[in-house]
Amino acid sequence: MPCLSRRALLMMTAALPVAALPLAALADARAPGDLGDVREATGEGTLRRGAEALPLTPGTPLREGDTAETGTDGLALLWLDEDTRLHMGPDSRIELAAFLSEVGGTIRIGGAMVFDRPDDRAPLDLTFTTAFGEIGVRGTRFFAGPSRGEFAVFVQRGTVEVRGAGVTRVLAAGEGCTMHEDAAPGEVAAWGEARITEAFALLGLTRD
Repeated sequence: MPCLSRRALLMMTAALPVAALPLAALADARAPGDLGDVREATGEGTLRRGAEALPLTPGTPLREGDTAETGTDGLALLWLDEDTRLHMGPDSRIELAAFLSEVGGTIRIGGAMVFDRPDDRAPLDLTFTTAFGEIGVRGTRFFAGPSRGEFAVFVQRGTVEVRGAGVTRVLAAGEGCTMHEDAAPGEVAAWGEARITEAFALLGLTRD
């Protein structure tokens, strides 16, 4: 589906009553221990909390240990601490394994994701774990997910560390690499415009 059409689907969720709440109202509605909330969602989606399986809908609070999942037509945007955005693509999974506000932690991911945290915010010591290795980040915008038949990471802004099989690659803005199960990450290379556009379009996003 074209990028603009996917984004349009996400924006349609703003018509839902809970999604129409201003950001401050969503923050005020959180209970102690909530990490953030689901800000946008469309298509199939589930939030798993222990033995519970809840619909992945805007306004749903996020807590440590929660796992958000999207189906084949699902897209979602998760917010943590009003500063950190996790965009989810179709057939994707994000588990908030251990997260501490303004500090960091560990998040397990599968499928396609874009992490976005403003440059002017305090950095996080955050690790994303995948089936192919780890991604270490402090504050940036990057893509992780399928790209041209392989799992790959691309950094639009900032830097990340990609680790696997005892090897660490450092990616700067404009660079990407592939990741492989039980193997070292691929060599770091600059990505062309076409590949960057393809990657972000998986989540209904543009690179801007």
